[in-house]
Amino acid sequence: MTADSNKDLQYLKAIGRICAEALRRMQGAVRVGMTTRELDEIGRAFLETEGARSAPQAMYKFPGATCISVSPVIAHGIPNERLLREGELIHIDVSAELDGYFADTGASLVVSKSERRFEKLIEATRSSLNKALRAAKAGNRMNAISRAVQTEAGKRGYNVITDLTGHGIGRKLHEEPKEILNYYDSNDRRILNEGLVLAIEPFLTTGVGRVTQERDGWSLRTTDKAIAAQFEHTIVVTKNKPIILTA
Repeated sequence: MTADSNKDLQYLKAIGRICAEALRRMQGAVRVGMTTRELDEIGRAFLETEGARSAPQAMYKFPGATCISVSPVIAHGIPNERLLREGELIHIDVSAELDGYFADTGASLVVSKSERRFEKLIEATRSSLNKALRAAKAGNRMNAISRAVQTEAGKRGYNVITDLTGHGIGRKLHEEPKEILNYYDSNDRRILNEGLVLAIEPFLTTGVGRVTQERDGWSLRTTDKAIAAQFEHTIVVTKNKPIILTA
């Protein structure tokens, strides 16, 4: 969607704040020995308290309020009775709806202790998101975002996951533009307009950058079982720096 009124911006900021706070609370609660279902319950309870609905549940009947993926699963992991172990790389994705407006955010983290190979990947992925946000200016091409992600990933010694992309958001969880690539495509001539609402989400990996779906019908893991990381913000494009709704 294009946010073209103060009302739009007000409501987008409200759901963005809720998603960001749910993610923050879940990150802070991660501990060895808890189940991913218990972690999901923290997010679900907060969304309910705020009057918001889980977007994946509402839109797609996803079997959890949030997506919690344990590496090598990188996206759409189903919360279940799996116990978190020390040193695991996990990914939390929170998307929700309030008053007809949607926001989406996510982050990767290591359970309980520092693992250098994971922390380097996490740092690089976060940096790729920051570089992408700087490129998200009205008048730029969409592929400026893609170039920023891929360039930063390469500088850091990682590949992007080409199968997973960012997307338009606002009145639906996924809307036009349907794909914001994490790799540069010179043929992508779409222009960013002021007020465009986007979910930008780089996925970086040590592997070949492809994913496959698990037997549960939801979870996406790297085909080569390589580690991967993801960070995501929902933004509103402006002529200068974007408004980060999920900061």
